Amino acid sequence: MVAGAFLGTTWMIGLIVPPWLLSEAVDQGLIPGDYGRLVEWVAALVGVGVLTAYLSIMRHRTMTRVRMDGAFRTVTAVNRHATVLGATLARQVTSGEVVTIGIGDVGAVAGALTMTGPGFGALVAYAVVAVLLFMISPLLAVIVLAGVPILAGVVGPLLRRLNHTGAAYRQQQGVTTAQIVDVVTGLRVLSGLGGKDVFARRYRAGSAVLRDEGYRLGAVSSWIAACGVGLPAVFLAVVTWIAARMAAQGTIQPGELVAVYGYAGLLVIPVFQFIEAGESLSRALVAANRIVRFLNLTADRTAGTGTAPPDPSELHDPESGARIAPGEFVALVAARTAEPAAVIERLGGFARSEATWGGVRLDAIDGEELRRRIVVADNDAYLFAGVFRDVLGGSDDDRVMAAVDAAAARDVVEGLHDGLDARIRGQAVNLSGGQRQRVRLVRALLADPEILLAVEPTSAVDAHTEAAMIDGLRRARSGRTTVVTTTSPLVLGRVDRVVFLVDGVVAAAGTHTDLLAGHSGYRTVVARTAGEATEVLR
Repeated sequence: MVAGAFLGTTWMIGLIVPPWLLSEAVDQGLIPGDYGRLVEWVAALVGVGVLTAYLSIMRHRTMTRVRMDGAFRTVTAVNRHATVLGATLARQVTSGEVVTIGIGDVGAVAGALTMTGPGFGALVAYAVVAVLLFMISPLLAVIVLAGVPILAGVVGPLLRRLNHTGAAYRQQQGVTTAQIVDVVTGLRVLSGLGGKDVFARRYRAGSAVLRDEGYRLGAVSSWIAACGVGLPAVFLAVVTWIAARMAAQGTIQPGELVAVYGYAGLLVIPVFQFIEAGESLSRALVAANRIVRFLNLTADRTAGTGTAPPDPSELHDPESGARIAPGEFVALVAARTAEPAAVIERLGGFARSEATWGGVRLDAIDGEELRRRIVVADNDAYLFAGVFRDVLGGSDDDRVMAAVDAAAARDVVEGLHDGLDARIRGQAVNLSGGQRQRVRLVRALLADPEILLAVEPTSAVDAHTEAAMIDGLRRARSGRTTVVTTTSPLVLGRVDRVVFLVDGVVAAAGTHTDLLAGHSGYRTVVARTAGEATEVLR
């Protein structure tokens, strides 16, 4: 930015020199008829023009570098903070808001940084021109010194209006973007449920509101743009008319009239730069406020620095009363799926809680160690685009295929033309819902954590595949702690212990058979799930 300011200043000064050279060429060469002197001044003018062109190129390159560097620095900060927030991100801000920050706000902030070069140069040029005009005529200098602030004052209210209107537009833009992201990501489900038209109407209404806000923003922007071009032209006309009257009266020389015209014409650039800088800064302030609010979001879980228990230990969630012994295969069951999912988040250290692991609070444990030893697998985990083997996260094909078999996903691999070398699209959209669920389970198994917490790992597959998945999971996780959330009788009959939750608190615990015989609430939840499964099969 310092280099840009230097180049912008030298470039603007380079623009000031030609009017002075022209005035000298007129007064010392053209009027006296001294063509030798005229050629000298013209040669100097050409040299200054070439130098100014070079400075303009370097200034533009430098400010482009400033803009790109600023954009990538901001994107890096946003991405880094999104990673720190982790699972907290989706609960605090919509995906549409994050997309809008990346597409619009980052560019607005980066664009404002480029105003430093020409903006600082415009200030210097304004001061230099004022001094040069004072040497020609104090009256003209006073007119120029007073005129530019007046022009800026005229645009000031419009800039404040732009700031207010831009904030409203930006807020509605985030809402509308979130709607379209939700529609696109859930289009297949919405079509299946017949809800596509409902969401389309909702998006159309939000888009209409955004369009109206855009019209209001455009109206203000157009007035600012018009003032940026029109006011300097009027200013130039006034200064030139006064200078011409003075030349006609003999107060200034003809060459000085040429210089005044050149100086006044040059001032169009600083005035335009001031107005453009004001508009750019107004937009950037709105964008920067949104980015800073995002960067000020805090994770539900504070980052600890302590160490985890060295040996397999018990997980305990005081809020629900759930206890998971080391090496157990446990299922969490509740009438509302959100209740066991909340327990998983707390036991996985993704939510602020008093949950402990071997008597040590999870929020006191170093985050990197916690994520390495405890893995939470859910059906929203992102599947990146790339080679299938890389998507799964394995390099040893034998190990990968062992995990594939454990997740009953061999048919997924064999169904792809190139097997493990096949290309998978982002979020694995070229796979079905059940295939994606098994791919996520394969990835969790390849991570080989000490503790695996899986949210509804078999909810999107048929009964035969579900039985194969849970049997494979038991074999692959033998001797290590595994917790799943489910209400499927096929899964519940294959786990070591079932924990039944009512209103988020443990109401009963035991084997599937014992709970069916001794707890009516548990029996109702499982019977309802079994009935729904039967209806689907019919």
